[in-house]
Amino acid sequence: MKDLFIALALAVCLEGLLYAAFPQQMKRAIALMLATPEAQIRVIGLTTAIIGFIVVFWLRAA
Repeated sequence: MKDLFIALALAVCLEGLLYAAFPQQMKRAIALMLATPEAQIRVIGLTTAIIGFIVVFWLRAA
């Protein structure tokens, strides 16, 4: 459980750094997300989650 919270904190930290370093590009990315159909966002989200799960499983098994 501790690893999960560390991973979430790292994700929040990285996202904050992106907003701080590239505010204009992040605003454009959000605008693109708002224009993207929900079904496509779901597919991208699930695909990314599955890839992330596989990578974590692979790294923990090594």
